[in-house]
Amino acid sequence: MMETTKVPALTRAMDILNFLARKGPSPAADIIAALGLPKSTAYLLLGEMKNQGLISTDSRDNYCLWTKLVELAGHALSQFDLRDIAKNRLTQLMEETNLLCHLGIINHDNAWYILKVESSSTISVRSHEGKSLSLYRSGIGKCLLAWQSEEQQEQIIQQLRFEATTPTTLATPEKLREELHKIRRQGWSYDNGEDYSDVRCVAAPVFNARNELTAAISAVGTRLQITEDNRELFAGKTISCAKDVSRLLGWHSPFDLKASSL
Repeated sequence: MMETTKVPALTRAMDILNFLARKGPSPAADIIAALGLPKSTAYLLLGEMKNQGLISTDSRDNYCLWTKLVELAGHALSQFDLRDIAKNRLTQLMEETNLLCHLGIINHDNAWYILKVESSSTISVRSHEGKSLSLYRSGIGKCLLAWQSEEQQEQIIQQLRFEATTPTTLATPEKLREELHKIRRQGWSYDNGEDYSDVRCVAAPVFNARNELTAAISAVGTRLQITEDNRELFAGKTISCAKDVSRLLGWHSPFDLKASSL
């Protein structure tokens, strides 16, 4: 059921954009059915959104996201100070590990990459700045979810639609909850080929001056690059990077605070 809002047309337009972001190119009938929109309202919205460049139609008349969103995303990301703060240290992590490195954020129940630093030594992973992330099949997604409040975490888990894309995917709420507890205990997350079978990833959280989760950092490679033997080494380097970025945001570790009080 759609939430009560003072601007229903805007809410419905956002629902359409979020649906296309999740599902990819889709016919109008699927959008209408999934969102429970009146046909007349849906076609008016789709037409105006197309006029504004937010969506377009492909050769099969499926609706898809379009270039105005890329333009707006570029403006938003260019003003995102966190990217500027993290870029040098993330580049250093890439140079230390020879792995692809990402910075990602969460907002309510959605997560995105906001910075990508390529490595010439790793595979080409289908990621880009602005790409949405799975909160249960990705290293950054699980890391970001692990440091949500228990209430928020449970709300998000209840809304997830679990799909086993590989044999190692955490395909049930119970398995995900167990994994999130483990992540909190050890301080980092691991993607064991849960989205793409041959891809591995370690990720660590970034905090601000109020000790609030701000983002997560990941290092990504193939199953031959990140193995059972070296993943903790890569995790340590990723944690070190995340702590350095956190300190740039004003964060102090409990050990720093304890030492300063002596």
